[in-house]
Amino acid sequence: MSAELEPSAASVANASSATSASAQHAARRKNPWKEICAASIGNALEFYDLLIYGYFAVVIGKLFFPAQDDTTSLLLSVGTFGISFVIRPLGAIVLGSYADRAGRKASLTASILIMMVGTAMIAFAPTYAQIGIASPLIIIVARLLQGFSTGGEFGAATAFMVEHADAKRRGFFASWQLSTQGLATVLAAGVSALLSYLLTETQLNEWGWRVAFCFGLLVGPVGLYIRSQIDETPEFKKVAAAATQSEKSPLVLVLVRDRAKLLLAIGVVAGATAFNYVHKLYMPTYALKQLHIPATSSFIGALITGLVLMLTAPVFGTLSDRYGRFRVLTIAMAAIGLSSYPLFMLLNTWPTMSTLIAVQGIVGVLIAACLGPIPALLSDIFPTQTRGTGLALSYNFSVTLFGGFSPLIVTWMIAASTNNMAPSFYVMATALISLTAVIVLGRRTGRAR
Repeated sequence: MSAELEPSAASVANASSATSASAQHAARRKNPWKEICAASIGNALEFYDLLIYGYFAVVIGKLFFPAQDDTTSLLLSVGTFGISFVIRPLGAIVLGSYADRAGRKASLTASILIMMVGTAMIAFAPTYAQIGIASPLIIIVARLLQGFSTGGEFGAATAFMVEHADAKRRGFFASWQLSTQGLATVLAAGVSALLSYLLTETQLNEWGWRVAFCFGLLVGPVGLYIRSQIDETPEFKKVAAAATQSEKSPLVLVLVRDRAKLLLAIGVVAGATAFNYVHKLYMPTYALKQLHIPATSSFIGALITGLVLMLTAPVFGTLSDRYGRFRVLTIAMAAIGLSSYPLFMLLNTWPTMSTLIAVQGIVGVLIAACLGPIPALLSDIFPTQTRGTGLALSYNFSVTLFGGFSPLIVTWMIAASTNNMAPSFYVMATALISLTAVIVLGRRTGRAR
């Protein structure tokens, strides 16, 4: 009798263990804040490093890209900022595929390590006056490393967030990807404003700008440690367990099977990224050079944008869960296209700190409205098997084409046309591209709402 009961007892124990594991898994899916924080801190660091370079473009241009006039020096500096975006698609391919092969956790760890190396190179790079032509070459290599790292960050971090979240709240949790970009803006603009306020122009040019990059280096090890302590996503584990050696690579599947979705996803991101980079990243330079607003005030304007984005991105992510991502994004892109010219008109008519803060507050809401639903929307259209690659490629190709070179493009547009309103025309054109792509993608996928 006892012999018959032993297997039954073991079965009960196994069932109890399985139930307990299932309960723990369900609890993690309902409350995935540990995983969200792990993805967020690295994401914030990567975008902090990205923004700091843009905010100190004028200083970096003078120190590492000396030229006959300030405009040429600035063009070279923002051009180098754009160069990093050329390699972002390569980072998306390599690290995105790595995320689909080795796991989201492995890719996130690799991306933050590469970013730390690039940031350290910039922070301690000798100037042109010290070592000549080797100086700008160091900056270019560092920017390429940062671009490669950032190229893989979005896909892996977004996939990691949505795969740890409840299916009905993916918009909310994925929107923290953009909320932490807002946090990065607050940190970058806050550090820049503080340094420009505390230091003289000479001190800022000689060593103060390096402090801003070193701050990012201090955060890096914290992010690296946190990411090393997280678990892989359940969805990836399930797909990886069922995968066979004969299956095609994630990159091939995205480029062949999902190419139409990929192209439309690139279009979806176009207007949002152009608006984001023109109004959030380039605005301090625009305010300083075109509106003649003091550097500290121009950085405060960017800080306001970041703060509003940080607070409102989860709101629009939640709205996308409730009312549909395509519906929210269609309204948001239309609003961006219609508002860009009036916003620049306000700045040029009343070029004061108060106007800048008001405009940048509005910009923060609009960025959150369009970028908040996008991570979950892109996650929805790519299956788990190719999600990291699909997310990384679509986002980074679009950011490279329409966002990364936007500071260079609008700087050239202003110089060529002598029209301070030129940046708004660029934003309106890209908003139209996105609006079209959103409508077409919604109809093709049957998710028009």
